Amino acid sequence: MTTRLGFLFIAIIAVFGGAFAANRKHEFTRREKAFFADVKTLSFVRPGLVLKITTASVAADGTIKATVRITDPKGVPLDRDGIITPGPVALSFIAAYIPKGQTQYVSYTTRTQVSNITKVSAIQGAADTGGVFTKTDDGEYVYIFRTRVPTGFESDSTHTIGVYSSRNLTEFDLGTNYASATFDFVPSGAKVTVVRDLIKTATCNSCHGEINAHGGARRGIEMCVLCHNPQSIDPDTGNTIDLAVMAHKIHAGADLPSVKAGGKYQIIGFNNTVVDYSKVGFPADIRNCTVCHVQTGVSAGTNAMQLYNPNKAACGSCHDDIEFTSGKTHLAVVDGQCGRCHIPDGKEFDLSVKGSHTIPEFSEQLPGTQLQILDVKDGVAGKKPTITFAVKDAKGNPIKPADMTSLSLILGGNTKDYTNYVSETIRTAIMGADGRATYTFLASIPDTAKGSFTLLMTGYRTIKVAKRDNTTVDARDAGINVLRTFSIDNSPVVARRKVVDTAKCNACHFQLAPHGRTRNQVEGCVICHNPTGTDAARRTAAQLPAEGIDFGMMVHRIHAGKRQIRDYSFAGFGGIVNFNDVGFPNDLTNCSACHVNGSENLPIPDTNLNVADPAGWIPETGPAAAVCSGCHVSKSAASHFLLNTSTLGESCAVCHGVNGDFSVSKVHAK
Repeated sequence: MTTRLGFLFIAIIAVFGGAFAANRKHEFTRREKAFFADVKTLSFVRPGLVLKITTASVAADGTIKATVRITDPKGVPLDRDGIITPGPVALSFIAAYIPKGQTQYVSYTTRTQVSNITKVSAIQGAADTGGVFTKTDDGEYVYIFRTRVPTGFESDSTHTIGVYSSRNLTEFDLGTNYASATFDFVPSGAKVTVVRDLIKTATCNSCHGEINAHGGARRGIEMCVLCHNPQSIDPDTGNTIDLAVMAHKIHAGADLPSVKAGGKYQIIGFNNTVVDYSKVGFPADIRNCTVCHVQTGVSAGTNAMQLYNPNKAACGSCHDDIEFTSGKTHLAVVDGQCGRCHIPDGKEFDLSVKGSHTIPEFSEQLPGTQLQILDVKDGVAGKKPTITFAVKDAKGNPIKPADMTSLSLILGGNTKDYTNYVSETIRTAIMGADGRATYTFLASIPDTAKGSFTLLMTGYRTIKVAKRDNTTVDARDAGINVLRTFSIDNSPVVARRKVVDTAKCNACHFQLAPHGRTRNQVEGCVICHNPTGTDAARRTAAQLPAEGIDFGMMVHRIHAGKRQIRDYSFAGFGGIVNFNDVGFPNDLTNCSACHVNGSENLPIPDTNLNVADPAGWIPETGPAAAVCSGCHVSKSAASHFLLNTSTLGESCAVCHGVNGDFSVSKVHAK
């Protein structure tokens, strides 16, 4: 068997080596170390890891058995011991089942966790230990669990085997490859009809990149729920680590009533590591259940809630100030009764799960606001441009500018890198019979200006939304920002370079809408948040120096808030806001989570300007250093930036350019 596998491996190298080298940039992404590896190394190692459980069974005596295949991404078998093929592969197995009439797993494979703090012990779902592997073919192994199921087990219930794995390729400078797999079966041989499938892994990945935990090997919600079920308790805090409760409480951390009342939400994990979730902020509105609870064929914001029935554990995780049994803050109920009042689907603001989580700004009662820039006249240097525009509701009915609560035009230039802007309210414009209105700027385009400028139109109406109790709540019915780029000197129109995409922002934020919901397109954000901008105008003398508000620098620092070693706060319309507790749900090295078109790579265009950063290590920093300093926050990093900047500009691209030995993609690869 060993000889055959070795011969097969050598044959594959010989046959596919050239093709592998030619196509390797298609095989791997810049997020992977393998993308940058030597061709010969790749041909020998063939990095990557794929798992598949092919069979599973539970014998009459309770013996659990599973067969797993281990291959590389091309399907070539891998040796678990890493002798015949490069890199040992560590495998861990979990076994669990869903009892009759229930919807959550109970783990057969468990451990007893004893708290060093409270000395209390608790049962937790865990991987099996001490089982036996038998090799049955190249890359194929049978695992017999040491754990046995109890006598009289439910042989007609859904059982699931989970396996998580890591392939250690660090000796080849290719990092560690991770993979997980699950397999559902019914020991009696009946068809699987009951599965736990409430949250899709792909939904989590839209924000988290690739959902994983405990070092990276355990991947996907299908794996998480095998151990994170109601039987598992954190003995240190007494908190359940059931995923339904834990995930809700983590994502609602800072908004939990218990936290707002002065408490904390913590889980103490391996090696007595205290993980405090009390400052976690959900990037979308926490009432928007459909951000996570989306199923195939059911789009967010429609009838996704029909798939879920309320229960005390899940609902009480966010609403943790409710006492379900005492009757003090809620009618006394037992599980199974919640749905009598809180049906899954209903009408806005009623007691249904969907209705009680209605977000006014997404209410079906809103007429909708649509903004249009129709024409630009006198948009040349030295003149005051006249803008023809229209505002309509979703049905196409015209809306008078004066009926808008806020309506503005922002003019910025030039598009090579914005340096100044002017914002003027246009609610005074008179609408004609055709629904069109015109507005002439009070400010002129500077005489010396050249190139292309951009217009941004923003606006909203405050609409009173009716609630079921005959009261109303104010909602801002904001329009999607529209932009128009035009030349002010008859040169070709040049749009501002695209660095990030609003759709990528909305993967986490659902609908990006800062500044009172008036700004919702990143192409508009960069007009005001430009290299020259600071928040000095909103600070007192005692609060200086100011922070720079350049969009690239600011967004990197906000998302890396927990990394900042100094106070990082902005003075805005509502006062000073601190970002030091912000954590990025994805991997901070995953630049492509936000960036498009490889825009994270160096060099940055020569047209990009130096960035004002009065409160930073370098009061005026180069454009590359401005963004890199968002994550690389130390004084020594700032010194490195300064050392590599001269009167001619930054030399970052010499080492960190797209083809450099220390390119941005290469040093961030996993």
